[in-house]
Amino acid sequence: MADGTSMFEVNDRLAQQIQGDVRKNPNSPYAHKYVGIANGKVVVIAETLREVDLALDAAEPNPENCRIVDTIGDYETIQEIWSQD
Repeated sequence: MADGTSMFEVNDRLAQQIQGDVRKNPNSPYAHKYVGIANGKVVVIAETLREVDLALDAAEPNPENCRIVDTIGDYETIQEIWSQD
């Protein structure tokens, strides 16, 4: 990257934008999907991790230049797990 920004940072910034979009708009095309990012671009939006993995492998053979965003789960809330001893 010419400005010193790594591909990891570019992909991370896009992933954060996608997560923010989903939080603001539950009808976003990314909502309740897995999103594959390669080289700073959305490559695939899919129902399964397998679909995303295959599309990312085809788009970019170097996994360091890829990122998967999971918009299915709600990672903002705290889930309490109780156990009985």
